[in-house]
Amino acid sequence: MKAIIDCNNFYCSCERLFRPELRNKPVVVLSNNDGCIVSRSDEAKYAGVPMAAPFFESRSIIALHDIAVFSSNYNLYGDLSWRVMETLRMIAGKENVEVYSVDEAFVDLSAVPVKELPTIAKKIKKTVEDWTGISVSIGVAPTKTLAKLANYIAKKDKKATGCITVLATRQEQQKALQQTRLANIWGVGGAYANKLYNMGIFSGWDLASMPDYWMYKNMGGVVGSRLLKELNGEPAKDMEEELVTKKVIATTRMFGSPVGDIASIREAVATYTSRAAEKLRRQHSAAKTISVFVVANEENHNVNYHGATHSDSFTLPAATSFTNELIKPAIEIVDTLYKPGMLYKKAGVMLSGIVPDNSIQANLFLPETKNCERKLMDMIDNVNFSQRDDVLKFAASGTVRNWKMQQNHISPRYTTRWNELYEVS
Repeated sequence: MKAIIDCNNFYCSCERLFRPELRNKPVVVLSNNDGCIVSRSDEAKYAGVPMAAPFFESRSIIALHDIAVFSSNYNLYGDLSWRVMETLRMIAGKENVEVYSVDEAFVDLSAVPVKELPTIAKKIKKTVEDWTGISVSIGVAPTKTLAKLANYIAKKDKKATGCITVLATRQEQQKALQQTRLANIWGVGGAYANKLYNMGIFSGWDLASMPDYWMYKNMGGVVGSRLLKELNGEPAKDMEEELVTKKVIATTRMFGSPVGDIASIREAVATYTSRAAEKLRRQHSAAKTISVFVVANEENHNVNYHGATHSDSFTLPAATSFTNELIKPAIEIVDTLYKPGMLYKKAGVMLSGIVPDNSIQANLFLPETKNCERKLMDMIDNVNFSQRDDVLKFAASGTVRNWKMQQNHISPRYTTRWNELYEVS
């Protein structure tokens, strides 16, 4: 049996954790640059706040219902996500937990007797909520796809289900599939759902009743066959080990407002390169290729650059994780991409061709200090980790950073900054 533990309205739950007066009150969290609504509490949903809608379009509803608004606080969300996942690892064992996203994780409950599953699910829920303060919903079933379905049902009516649904028998699974439209089945998606609706297939049970050859032909080949097995209680998606070493590392951000001067874009790309290099060193890796992209703003009058993305890459002579060696080609790429008179709304850096840093051979023709430069990088990382906010930075990253994204409703980073710790009076 598989369980999926899903944090309820995760970003909103993180904000409420340190604002107890907001419990049972409507809350929304905004995307980068305070652009769109990316998380909303149930109360905000019932008040009529649409998901993914631009913030400015919902201001009247927000004001009418006195809805609390927060900018995305990724430091806080990342730390609380780690706490939830660590709690699950302590409960079930690291080998039985697969982190699926920042707010979801699969847990293998194969060793638990079927009759004990509801009790174990309640225990997991209570432990996570007691230890982290983050509320969760749990779905349990023989396969990942059915577990996602169980979780969907658990969240659909939280009062009735207690945020827990177990689909242990085929009768329970059939009833759930019959009551669920295709668009809400994990692995189907909107495009396939519309296609299937036109073919007279509307529910999850309709799809589960189709023959294998039909699924293979109409639902993406092997992917469709696996989905059919999952819907019929036969596991086709195994638990996966957590990917410790990333094959591609990227850092991208929206600018606070459209940027037109090349100096600001250089600073932004240098800053993003520094962040990406830090991530690279954290996993003890080095990169061979660096790519940079810029996104033109929609206000540009030149149709060839209207909202377009422009990118280029540079292959280094040898793989490296040194920030200074990555910033130089990154800025050179910016100089080739930049068009005078244009406005840009976003930029990003991507590192690829990643290899373990202990596989890089030292260069006999360079001074010893060059081959030991990693010590300097480690020192910078240690200082920045302990003091935060890029206390040590390369000059190319700038100091004023007027291009930084807007976070006008940001809450304190309660769990990761000494000077922002939650105060109890």
